[in-house]
Amino acid sequence: MSKIKCERIASDMIRIISNILANESRDELLKTVTITGCTVSNDLGYAKVYFTSTSNLTNEQMEKELKEASGYIRHELAEKIDIRHTPELQFVYDESIAYGNRIEELIKEINEK
Repeated sequence: MSKIKCERIASDMIRIISNILANESRDELLKTVTITGCTVSNDLGYAKVYFTSTSNLTNEQMEKELKEASGYIRHELAEKIDIRHTPELQFVYDESIAYGNRIEELIKEINEK
């Protein structure tokens, strides 16, 4: 499958999964999740969904919660996205925001000295 089509599907998945978590989920813990990115395999068999969360749980606990909810999320996604086969979802905590915050803190410390 072309790279452009995979990127389009990944973009649609980000939008739809974000909507499912924010508006359709009954679990308050899932409402704290923000989807930051998605990559889809060429055969559309698997999708890595990157997320961050404002909850107090550790990254591993949030990944576990999302893994448990992935069946529900995938089912809802299948109803809303126009592709033949809905990919298996793998949720991965996005470290880039924490990394960016750490860099900002270091720059601030350097400027104060």
